[in-house]
Amino acid sequence: MIKVLFVCHGNICRSPMAEYIMRDMLKKRGITDIETASAATSTEELGNHVHPGTVRVLNRLGIDCSDKRARQIAKSDCDKFDLLIGMDSENLRNMRRFWINSDSKIHLLGEYIENGGHEISDPWYTGDFEQTYRDIKAGCEGLINTIINR
Repeated sequence: MIKVLFVCHGNICRSPMAEYIMRDMLKKRGITDIETASAATSTEELGNHVHPGTVRVLNRLGIDCSDKRARQIAKSDCDKFDLLIGMDSENLRNMRRFWINSDSKIHLLGEYIENGGHEISDPWYTGDFEQTYRDIKAGCEGLINTIINR
């Protein structure tokens, strides 16, 4: 079993979108040995529901995320998860401070996008949930292919 934790600043926009999109992709492909979850680097949104913009994207795709509440990363997550996937360089910096000596597990989701390596824009600031969705979808597809081809 491979466990993937998606991480963003507040765990209400990008990381839950990635968690639920990847989960849906895995289900549709019949892949049962990869689990996903998501968390925040900050405490700002703890306990809050997913942002309405992310909910709209997921609902359009037939994905229900009503059970999701924002949570912060925990020290134990580094041991529990095989991959810790951040959305931008600030997330990576915060994760590395939280989990010293975990560089082999920490990656940007954008690393898995063909011709990528870029950060996933935060729709909290851009307002563009559709672009975030396209980037996350491409990143999740690349991540699944990378895991399967290992």
